[in-house]
Amino acid sequence: MASTANQLRLVRAAPVACALAALCPSAARAQSDARIFTADAFEVSGDLRLVGVDGERGWLDGGFGKLRSGSNGDLRVQPQLGNVNLVWTPQLSFALGATVVGSVQGGEHTRAGLSEAYLSYRPMRGSKTAFSARAGLMWPPISLEHEGADWHVADSITPSAINSWVGEEVRPVAAEATLAADLGRHKVTATGAVMAANDTSGTLLTFRGWALHDRTTLAFVAQPLPPLGPAIAAIQPRYTHPLLDVPAGFARRPGYYAKLAWQPPAPVRIELFRYDNNANPEDVNADMEWGWRTQFTQAAAIARVGGTTLKGQAMEGRTRMGFEESGVRWIDCRFRSAFLLLTHSFGPIGLAVRGEGFETRNKGSLADADYDEGGWSAMIAAKREFGPAAALIELLHVSSRREDREDVGLNPRQSQTQVQAQMRIHW
Repeated sequence: MASTANQLRLVRAAPVACALAALCPSAARAQSDARIFTADAFEVSGDLRLVGVDGERGWLDGGFGKLRSGSNGDLRVQPQLGNVNLVWTPQLSFALGATVVGSVQGGEHTRAGLSEAYLSYRPMRGSKTAFSARAGLMWPPISLEHEGADWHVADSITPSAINSWVGEEVRPVAAEATLAADLGRHKVTATGAVMAANDTSGTLLTFRGWALHDRTTLAFVAQPLPPLGPAIAAIQPRYTHPLLDVPAGFARRPGYYAKLAWQPPAPVRIELFRYDNNANPEDVNADMEWGWRTQFTQAAAIARVGGTTLKGQAMEGRTRMGFEESGVRWIDCRFRSAFLLLTHSFGPIGLAVRGEGFETRNKGSLADADYDEGGWSAMIAAKREFGPAAALIELLHVSSRREDREDVGLNPRQSQTQVQAQMRIHW
């Protein structure tokens, strides 16, 4: 683990620098726009929930389960601490600010740590254009389901498989710029970023497959992997660090992401997103954590009519790891997923319904069709707001097939049903 510790110390400098920057003396602090330790620079959010779930052992517990919690086949009901977040958003000047988020995640294996830490620059908007920038540890602008500095799920408790995976493995250290322009009655927004420290993205998706939960990775904390076959276990530990530059040094092989959004003169927004971490599949450190060359493209859209909103995301990509044998990588996994989410407001009450499908296809020399996955899920949720609090109830069902479940004595086809009641509070 010594090698990984050294790598993590190098990567840690970038996001932590964003937090430290807020403490450095500057002329901006003398300006009336600055607010560093004022009450409105802090937010606290948290939730308690009652969870009932059946099906297989959860992935956080070393199994193949698709949900935040798991069982051993029987119905399991228990109260849980959900997610508690402390958000600090100091304003250093009119245009310069920062965001630092610390999180505690309850349920299976309670963890605490740094969630995000970045600087943001937002100067005064022009008559037809607006520019903004961010730099640090942050989620790329992918999800249509999350909102707020604490990145909570807006309309339900559990996000889709796509945005669950983003929370698990797609969180680089990045420098991002966004330009928005009004073109007549149309609005176009372009975002581009260079990024690093996301070389292992794709590990969890390949070996465990897709999952649905609202538990995100914390900086420098490992994610567990399910049981691995003998060939894979010889080259891959039972964990992965999503925030990691595998070769020595920071940003030796920077990747990028880019987004284009179009808002026509109608209640519709269309988005295209491209991600490429530019990792070298043959890079490996002393702890046998590898570079995973992960690329994906996403199309998304939002349409609103009155109190009804329809959201959809579709993602397709590929991840590769290891050396080539007869022209084939050890790991060559293609993945895709899509969902539609319909929400409607009845005054203070909101209703959300979502359906989705997901799959992975493996053609590597060490991971073949036995690691393939296909599945679907359906969700219905209701939300009632009470000022700073909100009560939610959600019913979620997921069904999937993975041949490698047979290696641990399970039926390849598994289904899980989860019911959650949640009380959220935001200060």
